[in-house]
Amino acid sequence: MRRAIAPSLVAAALAVAVAVPGGSHPPLARAADQAPPPKPSLAAKLDAVLDGPDYAHATWGVLVADAKTGEAVYARNPDALLAPASVTKLFSCAAALVALGPDKTFETAVYQRGVVLKGRLVGDLILVAAGDLTLGGRSSPSGKTAFKDRDHTYANSGLVEAELTDTNPLAALDALANQVKGAGITRVDGEVLVDDRLFAKARGSGSGPDVVSPVVVNDNVVDVIVAPGEDEDRPAKVTTRPETAVVQVDALVGTGPAGSDSQITLTSLGENRFTVRGRVPRGGKPLVRILPADDPTVFARGLFIEALRRAGVTATAAVARPTGGALPPQGGYGKLRKVASFTSAPFKDAVAVTLKVSHNLYASTLPSLIAASKGDTTAEAGLREERRILEDLGVDVNAVSFGGGAGGAPADFVSPRATVQLLRGMAKRPEWDAYKAGLPVLGVDGTLAETVDKDSPARGKVAAKTGTLIWHDAANDRFLLKSKALAGVMTTRAGAELHFAVFVNNVPLPKGVGATREGKVLGKLCEIIHEYGP
Repeated sequence: MRRAIAPSLVAAALAVAVAVPGGSHPPLARAADQAPPPKPSLAAKLDAVLDGPDYAHATWGVLVADAKTGEAVYARNPDALLAPASVTKLFSCAAALVALGPDKTFETAVYQRGVVLKGRLVGDLILVAAGDLTLGGRSSPSGKTAFKDRDHTYANSGLVEAELTDTNPLAALDALANQVKGAGITRVDGEVLVDDRLFAKARGSGSGPDVVSPVVVNDNVVDVIVAPGEDEDRPAKVTTRPETAVVQVDALVGTGPAGSDSQITLTSLGENRFTVRGRVPRGGKPLVRILPADDPTVFARGLFIEALRRAGVTATAAVARPTGGALPPQGGYGKLRKVASFTSAPFKDAVAVTLKVSHNLYASTLPSLIAASKGDTTAEAGLREERRILEDLGVDVNAVSFGGGAGGAPADFVSPRATVQLLRGMAKRPEWDAYKAGLPVLGVDGTLAETVDKDSPARGKVAAKTGTLIWHDAANDRFLLKSKALAGVMTTRAGAELHFAVFVNNVPLPKGVGATREGKVLGKLCEIIHEYGP
């Protein structure tokens, strides 16, 4: 008679057989008793990407550190000076927030010089530029500062399909003009002037509009919107934003076959005069291009004169350059009557746009704004003050080199360690919340909106500044990726908070391949750190 043996006794016997070495029977083991394969290390996973064949001629610099302790989680060439591209904006925005404060506002005022007789100003109107980067042009109906992930200032690069915000680029000028009318002025017989002496004009170090000036209207560009005609070979519809006589546009654009490539050529014919030629595909989305103003002061002045006229104020001055009227001494406005003023949104809003869309003009202006806050007038003075601020934040200033605020200057170099030091120093500051809130979020918005898939585990867990610097290699008819960079903060799957900086320099790209490839690679690195980090 067979006896049933309880399963528990069998399990116990097997356990004893396994536990006693040298027994008469070979040890038995269940699958559940076998140790799971070891989890691949973070270093091994990262090294597999960084040592890939695409980077045989490139240089990587990486530092990932625990946000609480500062201890390195992963490092490769952390002290190498590398081109950071637009990660430079992390430094210029940090310094500007410390110097000016997140809640700083800028007042653009209009003064009357002369007497008003029955609504007639026998004299001049003077708009005093205060360094307001957006001047109301990004204010949504709800009062928020708006941006699009693909900013219009990159429209001429050919790398992005630029979009326009649903805002009024002339909002501040219209508000000022209405206040002038409300102050009892219905006619201006003298000049309309713009005082742009807050700081010296300079050139920015990035693509897009690059004249750094204290007055900025619609990012100092006229947007050209080209919509295809209803049928092939019909004229395309070309409009501008804002509509103005300050910039003259001669447009002749046709409609090509559906699915064909857009071919638009912008040609300058002299100051604020352009032609627009080419073809766009039938059925395609409207295409945006930009015409940068040659002189932001002349541009703003002409737009203000047009705003006055729309408000019912007859301004006899021509929209072209002023023909007379000297500016008063810079300290002399206390003796003049202020007839209008416009107060900006908090400075942190402009910083957020700068970081989210990598706005080169705004970033290039920040050193000059820092200088002005200290009573100086040059971008170079602002960069020297930025150095002092960075040193106070705990950054090794011998490991940074900046020729501008945007990241495209030949002198722009930083180390990954200095970048992580910046993040660590800012995290201890009261400006940290505004600073972090401005960073693009992986897979969500800004320049990181499309870097990973919507179902990526790292989506929404990384807030970081991107950087791209690319040159055409004419000898090989390809692109050389001078820099692709990413630096910011991250939360791992296990809940650890990390600061990180990743740079890759000098990547020869195959013909037909652009910087988007390395953007996806940096997104993959974020996913690896998120998954395998502490």
